Amino acid sequence: MNTIKLILKLALVLAIPIFFVINICYPKNDDCFVISFANKRLTTNSLPLKIQIKKNIIVDNYFPFIDSIVTKYDSITPYKLTEHLLVRNNYWIIDTLQNTDYYRKKAKDSFVYNQRQMIAIPSGSFITIPDSFKATKLLNAFKNTTIDINIPEFKLRIYEDSLKLYEFPIRVGRHEKKFLEMSGRMEDLRTKTGKGTIVKHIKNPKYVNPVNNHEYLVTKRDDNKVTKLPLIPFLETELNGLRYGQLIHPTTNPITLGKAYSNGCIGTNEADAWVIYYYAPINTKIQIRYDLQVIDENNESQVLKDIYGYSK
Repeated sequence: MNTIKLILKLALVLAIPIFFVINICYPKNDDCFVISFANKRLTTNSLPLKIQIKKNIIVDNYFPFIDSIVTKYDSITPYKLTEHLLVRNNYWIIDTLQNTDYYRKKAKDSFVYNQRQMIAIPSGSFITIPDSFKATKLLNAFKNTTIDINIPEFKLRIYEDSLKLYEFPIRVGRHEKKFLEMSGRMEDLRTKTGKGTIVKHIKNPKYVNPVNNHEYLVTKRDDNKVTKLPLIPFLETELNGLRYGQLIHPTTNPITLGKAYSNGCIGTNEADAWVIYYYAPINTKIQIRYDLQVIDENNESQVLKDIYGYSK
């Protein structure tokens, strides 16, 4: 009898940690499990913490999924965990999102009708919650980041302090005035200049033609093929304390990059838009300038075409 009791007690003692491990590895209603067996309770001592993804996450579900991770693990981080912090700590996610670009897939002989159904985070991959040291480093990088746009150069650059991290081609507003149904008045379509910040992220944007205020759900690509519109965030700017409705967003027609073509917004490649978004959390500094004299890649002075006629 004593032997039986001893066996039952031993089984009960072993069952508790086994249950704990199963519960940690496979939390209910979750798309991930945590690789952490050393601690019975997740605390700051658990950091950095790896999460393994159990199933493919498509672009259409990407933002709710990332937000769910932020919500779940923010309670154990000694800093405020955000989407931008999480993804920048796992840069491979940006690389994967960039590869959903229609034209990147086309270059590999792959036609994509609906980007939203593409895989953003593959099953079996790992997402790491950063420790305090890495988080502090990233947060300082955010504070020291500036988005710099020179209109006549058709360039958007990302700087951390004085170090140039990226340079992307863009399109800018046309040199004309036009009545826009969206605003109900005549508008100067030239892209506005000034200094300010990124004030809003539009994660699930509607594509609306401001001329007639009609929403559209499909687009004709540069190769004349029709596809659904991609799910890529738009960034709203505030310049000199004013919001002009001037956005930074991807264009589905990169043939227009390097041109004064838009209704005032700054257009980018789809792949580039993902990088810009994750380097521009809310309150990121931005300057939009109109400098005709620049230094080119050969370190020589160059005078650009005055596309808006400001020097006349």
